[in-house]
Amino acid sequence: MSRGGSGGRQRVRTARGRTAASTRWLERQLNDPYVRRAKAEGYRSRAAYKLIELDQRFTLLRGVKRVVDLGVAPGGWAQVVRKQAPGATIVGIDLLETDPIEGVTLLQMDFMDDAAPARLTEALGGPADIVLSDMAANTVGHAQTDHLRTMGLVEAAAYFAVDTLRPGGAFVAKVLAGGADNDLVALLKRHFKLVKHAKPPASRKGSSEWYVIAQGFKGAE
Repeated sequence: MSRGGSGGRQRVRTARGRTAASTRWLERQLNDPYVRRAKAEGYRSRAAYKLIELDQRFTLLRGVKRVVDLGVAPGGWAQVVRKQAPGATIVGIDLLETDPIEGVTLLQMDFMDDAAPARLTEALGGPADIVLSDMAANTVGHAQTDHLRTMGLVEAAAYFAVDTLRPGGAFVAKVLAGGADNDLVALLKRHFKLVKHAKPPASRKGSSEWYVIAQGFKGAE
């Protein structure tokens, strides 16, 4: 690995067995200011800053008491919530194992498992103030299929939010380029006073991800 001059861009030499794509990824990581900042500030991933920036814009975490984090691994968003609302009950779920986070209940299971909503609700101990979803389906390399799989997760998360939130609560979910599908937007507008899309600065410019933010939950019908 070679490094540029002081303060300069770091370049990575192609190593035997390393593909060009992995070399580009490693170089991008080394030169990503959010990656460096996350390491310096103790966050597990650069994704933490996406939630920080969304919170700064939409005031999502002020005064929250119960929070659900869908797709919690590796834990960056839960860390942000813990810092912004230290007394909140935080419950996270992910298929992947997540290293323990003080003050956060972690469930390792598939959110699409029929038992997952009840497990989350039980651990939460009452209506949620906000449901966060940074979930994305594992990609198969076919753009339309990948989009449909991820939007299926988002739609399931939205229905869970409608069943779980207190009146006035909020829902935040990662969607893909083009934003939420029309049916999902209609669902959210029916249940929330405000529905917007945003791409926080921490989202890489070349990334297809956006976030849908729904605030002012009206209550289940």
